[in-house]
Amino acid sequence: MDSTRQQKINRLIQKELSEIFRKETQQMRGVLVSVSTVRVTPDLGLAKVYLSIFPSEQAKDLLANIKTNVKTLRFDLGQKVGKQLRVIPELAFYLDDSLDYLENIDRLLGTDNNKKEE
Repeated sequence: MDSTRQQKINRLIQKELSEIFRKETQQMRGVLVSVSTVRVTPDLGLAKVYLSIFPSEQAKDLLANIKTNVKTLRFDLGQKVGKQLRVIPELAFYLDDSLDYLENIDRLLGTDNNKKEE
């Protein structure tokens, strides 16, 4: 269970990273990167950031690009939250494919429902 401080830092990092990604992806038409969850370790040294990327066909390429630019993103985050946090946590990015998983379940259930109706 996260402490109240961890939860506040999770929300702060999620909000600021979402804004950074929104600005970065404005030039890329048809691409949306959203920060679905942030989990900070109890020592506040590492933040695991889960990203939802649309369209999902480009997700692996974009995630690889984000991982190569992690130092720049951490610097940008530090510029925004430097007054609130003493130490900016290291960032680890992961792909949140829960929406694709739900879409797949809906698709499978939808095809089963169509077969039953026929």
